[in-house]
Amino acid sequence: MNIYLPELDRRKTQTALEAVFEKYRIYKTITFMDREVSVTASYTDRPHGPTNLISDSTARTAIYNVDAPAARAAYCDTVDSIVSRLNEREQLLIRERYLKQDDVFDYKIYNHVFDPPVSKDTYMKIRARAFYKMALALADLGWMKLDDLYKKAAVK
Repeated sequence: MNIYLPELDRRKTQTALEAVFEKYRIYKTITFMDREVSVTASYTDRPHGPTNLISDSTARTAIYNVDAPAARAAYCDTVDSIVSRLNEREQLLIRERYLKQDDVFDYKIYNHVFDPPVSKDTYMKIRARAFYKMALALADLGWMKLDDLYKKAAVK
């Protein structure tokens, strides 16, 4: 068993986490549209004999209308709980830069949101630590594969 933490590629990790954050923002901002049941009969060619299928479009629609919003809420709650386990500066960075709006830039965060403002290098270190912790947490949940995020060994 390896007791050391894995070394992850920063760019791959950032790309993977930004996809998670994008999905989070979409789920938070785009409202869920309920599906409607079609009551018009449709004519389809059906083979003779039992198909062993039961078609209940009303039940399928009702299940979707309940399960889809619940899955969206569970996704957002999971991301929120992972972010809440980070330290204060990392939480501030992730929430302000990635979870609230699409058009926020890094320089706005490290110059205007952090109090006192931090340098770009410090900001990058805080972000790298936060991404690393989040990648490990999401890998534990099965949302990411760490094998895809490992650094490749330099070929000599």
